[in-house]
Amino acid sequence: MTELVTYELNDGIATITIGNGKANALSHSVFEQLNAALDRAEQDKAIVILTGQPGMFSGGYDLKEMQKGPKEALELVTVGSKFTRRLSAFPFPVIAACGGHAIAKGAFLLLSVDYRIGVAGSFKLGLNEVAIGMTMHHAGIEIARHRMPAPYFYRSVVNAEIFNPEGAVAAGFLDEFVPAEQLKERALEVATQMKQLNKRAHRETKLKAKADYLALLDRCIEQDIAHFNLMG
Repeated sequence: MTELVTYELNDGIATITIGNGKANALSHSVFEQLNAALDRAEQDKAIVILTGQPGMFSGGYDLKEMQKGPKEALELVTVGSKFTRRLSAFPFPVIAACGGHAIAKGAFLLLSVDYRIGVAGSFKLGLNEVAIGMTMHHAGIEIARHRMPAPYFYRSVVNAEIFNPEGAVAAGFLDEFVPAEQLKERALEVATQMKQLNKRAHRETKLKAKADYLALLDRCIEQDIAHFNLMG
């Protein structure tokens, strides 16, 4: 199997890197390898840094897989929704080190982790589904609503507005951004700070704080499948 995701453990911090071509597209194989990497991080009881390539965190779902047909598209979206749900409830802190663009599902990954660091530059971050003719799925709407300030939620989900790194901080996709050459160092700094957290208290507080949201997300994933079956 082609290695699309790498896993590197160092002093209790697991760096998980997506490497799938220019757009860092999220395919079935990528999600399979991401889930395997998260399994390892759980076993290692590690704080996770999730990252992509210089200039590209992820451009979203693999269009080659999405364009095979409606059934195939739904299958990939369902796998993706379940993955973001897993990220949201992950028992250890997850930091995204976003080295550039994060579009569509790439941006949804940012909305699903504990802390997000971007980089300065003319990068685009946001949800472009409506602009490219896709009606936003139920799960996507709720992932965005959970993390974005209300005015930005509307601008992003309904109007498909795309943001630069500074705008992405205001919109809720990023917590901060740094010069590109400082990204790795800053992510390690945040991960090291998070080592001070009590792991049990972090896990239990995260689940308590997100209990209603996670239950809603589970219903939305089922709703998206049911909606497709009705349409079919």
